[in-house]
Amino acid sequence: MTTTLVASDLDRTLIYSAAALDLTVPDAEAPRLLCVEVYERRPLSYLTETAAALLTDLAARAVFVPATTRTREQYQRIRLPGPPPRFAVCANGGHLLVDGVPDRDWQRTVAARLAEGCAPLDEVHAHLVRAADPAWLLRERTAEDLFAYLVVERALLPDGWIEELTAWADGRGWSVSLQGRKVYAVPKPLTKSAAVAEVRRRTGATKVLAAGDSLLDADLLLAADRAWRPGHGELAATDWHAPQVTALTERGAAAGERILRAFHEAVREGDGARGALA
Repeated sequence: MTTTLVASDLDRTLIYSAAALDLTVPDAEAPRLLCVEVYERRPLSYLTETAAALLTDLAARAVFVPATTRTREQYQRIRLPGPPPRFAVCANGGHLLVDGVPDRDWQRTVAARLAEGCAPLDEVHAHLVRAADPAWLLRERTAEDLFAYLVVERALLPDGWIEELTAWADGRGWSVSLQGRKVYAVPKPLTKSAAVAEVRRRTGATKVLAAGDSLLDADLLLAADRAWRPGHGELAATDWHAPQVTALTERGAAAGERILRAFHEAVREGDGARGALA
């Protein structure tokens, strides 16, 4: 049995919308794409066929755990190649799916942690809406009764607005992340790393590999034994580094392929080490 757990963010890490693919080669040389998500009867998210083959093989060699900020409903639209992952982390760690079913013990654990150290969701959501300007606010939402986010015209956001919101949220036990056109406000105890640590405990994995592109992935990357971030996204934009995190130069779909290749290499190294010890 493998002892390596591979936990990866999905959007803009392994899978990409058409706008995020960042294809730079001539059209005739562009990679073949596999659609892995349909929304309102339209294709929405893709990975390259090469990435699809790498992911299928990886899932056979390691415990692969999608770790996403998506809600359960949004995650369940995705059809990744290979067998469905036994474990999946949704809502930034708020839900742990086991064979597609929410784990009730984990939900109770999360609820207790949030009640102890964070301002209530209603307070934070109300502040988000009050602080936003209708001139650039497109939509406001709460997700899974756990966190809130705004969809905005990013180019119209006032200078310093994100920083002011971050300072306000920090004093109430919340963090803020700007991803594309979405401004997330998330309770600090609500983390992907906590949910992945629970999967590690249940599976007995001795090594964790991880990847992600946003500030909401930073805790996951820091908790991993080895991790990778693409050359795009919040972490790249802020030149975020950590000793165990490899900062890639590849962007878009090419970064997704590169991350999966890195996972493969690391898993093979671990397999080789175990073989030498056997």
